[in-house]
Amino acid sequence: MRLNRSTDIGLRVLMLGAARDDLLTIDELAASLAVPRHHLAKVVQKLQHLGLLETVRGRSGGVRLAAVARDSSVGGLIRELEGETEVVDCSGDPGCPLSQGCRLRGALKRAQEAFYASLDPITIGDLTAPPVRQVLLSLGRH
Repeated sequence: MRLNRSTDIGLRVLMLGAARDDLLTIDELAASLAVPRHHLAKVVQKLQHLGLLETVRGRSGGVRLAAVARDSSVGGLIRELEGETEVVDCSGDPGCPLSQGCRLRGALKRAQEAFYASLDPITIGDLTAPPVRQVLLSLGRH
């Protein structure tokens, strides 16, 4: 399974936010995580909408991790950020001619759920434990 770029960026933003207590600007996040500013801004907006980031407006504003985010399940977050996608699109154009009796789609769906389930007990806080915390704290501080 491959995660969308937005999901990857979102998880990295949350990890960096969990490691740092100060406000982070969009520009600082983009530079620290080596991602385009425009794409990052969209991801931050989605995370804020989900209640995982708090935003502070104004000249000295930025974003910080919401209190609930540190204990959020990585599996649940990925489900939320990825949406209702399947590993393979059997109903695409043209549709798969095997769809009537195919067992592959069900097997892939079970494998996808097993992937998410293996991530369910892991929290954003778990992902930022040492030694990763030190790496996260060093980003953008050169």
